[in-house]
Amino acid sequence: MSSTITLIAVIIVGGVACTSADDSTHAAPLQVSTSSGVLHGHTVGATRQFTGVRYAQAPTGDRRWAPPVPVSDPKADVDATGVAPQCPQAATPVPGKPPPTQSEDCLYLNVTTPQRIPDGSSLPVMVWWHGGGYVSGSGSSYDAQRLADAGDVVVVTVNYRLGIFGYLGLPGLAGSGDFGFADQIQSLRWVHDNAGAFGGDPGNVTVFGESAGGMSACAALTSPAAKGLIDKAIIESGSCALDFPTGSLFPGVPQSRPYAPLEQSEATGAQVAASLGCAGADTVRCLRDLPVEKLLTQNETFSNGLAYGTALLPTSPATAVADGTTLRIPVITGGNAEENGAFTAGAVTADPHAYTAESYPADLRAAYGVRAQEVAARYPLSSFSSAPAALARVFTDSGWSCPTLRAAHDLSGHATTFTYEFADASGPNVSGGDNPAVPKAAFHADELPYLFDLNGTNLAPRPPQSTLSAAMIGYWTSFAHSGTPTAADQPQWPSVSGASGPVQSFAADGVHGVDFRAEHQCDFWDSVPIT
Repeated sequence: MSSTITLIAVIIVGGVACTSADDSTHAAPLQVSTSSGVLHGHTVGATRQFTGVRYAQAPTGDRRWAPPVPVSDPKADVDATGVAPQCPQAATPVPGKPPPTQSEDCLYLNVTTPQRIPDGSSLPVMVWWHGGGYVSGSGSSYDAQRLADAGDVVVVTVNYRLGIFGYLGLPGLAGSGDFGFADQIQSLRWVHDNAGAFGGDPGNVTVFGESAGGMSACAALTSPAAKGLIDKAIIESGSCALDFPTGSLFPGVPQSRPYAPLEQSEATGAQVAASLGCAGADTVRCLRDLPVEKLLTQNETFSNGLAYGTALLPTSPATAVADGTTLRIPVITGGNAEENGAFTAGAVTADPHAYTAESYPADLRAAYGVRAQEVAARYPLSSFSSAPAALARVFTDSGWSCPTLRAAHDLSGHATTFTYEFADASGPNVSGGDNPAVPKAAFHADELPYLFDLNGTNLAPRPPQSTLSAAMIGYWTSFAHSGTPTAADQPQWPSVSGASGPVQSFAADGVHGVDFRAEHQCDFWDSVPIT
């Protein structure tokens, strides 16, 4: 998906009882032995953290565009208290923070656990794959203290190769199109081998992610390589079925989906290689000799992400979900009430003449072809404060919300599935989309500060955000424990049982069911092809 909008790559909780020192626990050690070495961590708040832990060898030199190589150095003495470098990407400065270090040697992860571990039992493990349109972000931007402490879980946040380094496809190149996804699978193997050292249960692993990370988590449901490595999945704003209409992510950008057939990935890669002066029999060697800075000039080209028709992804994840050929594991899947608002607002900020009342009919024709007039009748400009506000809703409903609901229904045919909508319009805006033409709502990525401290800051410290955060952390972590999301003093979350859900809404006024199908006009959108 497009990375035009830069995401910031960006409590006592009911539902899962925290275990006190008087309830048969022991203090978790700050030194653990793993396949990556003897790690020396530190305490942060009420948690232990081991940061900057290598899970694969450096993907540099001849390992640039090669499958990840596992690390095996159990006798190494490792200071696991620093911040690992981000994988190469366009610079995204965080106000008040020094620029993050970047390096191709970036395959690191971070582990956060409670300070105390129950005696005689292991904790669930939650593995987080960050978002950022497949071209930006890092695991270290997500501080999991609240999840680990309140939910009694081990949380692992992961770096994986991005953009041209993670998703380049070329004919004859082993692992073509899927290097970033291969890194994510390797992180799961590392967790399987090492979770026990942290008090985690390698037989109870939940993969969860947002945006591109959610799309990767959904893809893992369809990958034979993930079998036996994940036991549950949480997909935030990353359904396998997402389908972005022409012009929805930025004016003029063609229709796109989260995954591309290998042939398309390799054709794109060959074009990019030629544009960089690398063509012919020595294309890969030529590209491996280029400096990172030159390769980054083509990074945004690879925002369509994963290739399918490969060993890791034999078929389109969207097709696999529709056909029922996925792992039979419990799933939470959902999104935000106004996903596309961030992208629409960003486009208008970049060009105030984008998405005008005069261009509204043409914008709809570009996205929906002969059905454009029907769309206009259902979403008349008179019902919205501006043309960008109207298009934000149209593109949210057609490209995000209704495909997510359809996929949830498909998943529910062979796996216990729960679906949600994050709808707090009064919380922090972390997406980067901010323009008065698009009224503030629950935009893409806005749920993240309710689960994590972003770049070391809790952005939801006071009610009603802190109350909602507590509920969400309770549901998310109880799901990791048992496969059923519950939270103390919160309503039951029913599993999906039909085409309408049910759908659990997380809003400023609390947690409750919502008529999602009617809210997003999904009966209509289920009949409209996207162009």
